[in-house]
Parts: sequence; structure tokens; C-alpha cells
Amino acid sequence: MIQKIVLASGNKGKLKEFSQVFSEWHIEVLPQSIFDVSDADETGLSFVENAILKARHAAAATGLPALADDSGLEVDALNGAPGIYSARYSGEGATDERNNAKLLEALKDVPEAERTARFRCVLAFMRHANDPTPLICQGAWEGQILVESCGENGFGYDPLFLVPELNLASAQLAPEQKNALSHRGQAVKELIRHIEPYLR
Repeated sequence: MIQKIVLASGNKGKLKEFSQVFSEWHIEVLPQSIFDVSDADETGLSFVENAILKARHAAAATGLPALADDSGLEVDALNGAPGIYSARYSGEGATDERNNAKLLEALKDVPEAERTARFRCVLAFMRHANDPTPLICQGAWEGQILVESCGENGFGYDPLFLVPELNLASAQLAPEQKNALSHRGQAVKELIRHIEPYLR
């Protein structure tokens, strides 16, 4: 029975979301930072490759089952950018604010109807570092990019991501709402379905 999972990330927003989801299973999600695990080199060319690299690295360093999330924003008018480079879109020392500012600048001449985008999430779960069959789960969340930031919740590109069916930015949603709709929420639901036998 799984009691602890190491999250191959130091992102506080992701840790909070995963901890909420797994709490009902009485599973403790621990950030790799408390084990002094360095970030894995994200040398993959896809979300899937990077998620596997990160999960294997964390499992090897801690001896625990590991969960890695590789996710990002795909903007159609930018040919899918920033994509796998979403977290470091604005270069060395990238911050959410700088990334969002760069995205707005890149889209400044793009009309509203052409600002379609989606958040993409790939989760890789590895029972141990040598797991030959990592579990891969995916989710996608369709929306549009706003012309200015809205909302105080969430992280990353949430203030710029319009959820059309609600006419609200992702950053304006309560955590429960976001978890029910989001790319990460979808991927986690799929993950839980697959690993439920190990959780009882």
C-alpha cells in the first residue's frame, strides 16, 4: 500500500494541488526538495519525455514512488509555444510575471478569436526508479488567452487563461473548481483510476 509519494517538483502550487487530491487516500505527497533532490535536467523534447526523466530522477534519489508532472501552455497562434518551455519562457531566472508579460507581448496583435490555447498536462508515476512501465496519464484544458491578467488564485499562466464556459480566468476559480476542470485535474483522475488498487 502506498503511503508516501515524492513529487518531482519544488513548485508550491503543484504541491498544494496534488496534496489536496491525494489527501482523501491518506497519501502524503512530499516535495523532492525536502530530500535535497536537485531538479532533473529536462532534456526531453516532449512533455512525456520530461515527465519520465523527472519521475525517475526523484525515485532514484529517494527510494519512494515518484510522481512527476510536466505541463505547459500551448498557444495556437504561436504554433504551440511556449509548450514544454512554459516555465522558462522568459529566459534565465524566469518568473510567472515575466512569462505572462512575454506572452501578452507576443500576442498583442492577435485578435480575440485567434487567441485559442490549451493547458496540457502529462503525469508520470513510477513505483521505483527502475520501473519498466511508468504510468503515463494526460489531460488537456481548452481556453483562450486574455488581453490582461485577471484573478488572484492559481499560478503560472492562470491569470491569462480564459475558461470560456465560465467566462472567468483560471485564476478567478476556487481551487475545487479548478481541480474539477483543469488539465492537471483530468490527468490526476486518470492516474487515480489506474493506481487505485495500490492505494487500498
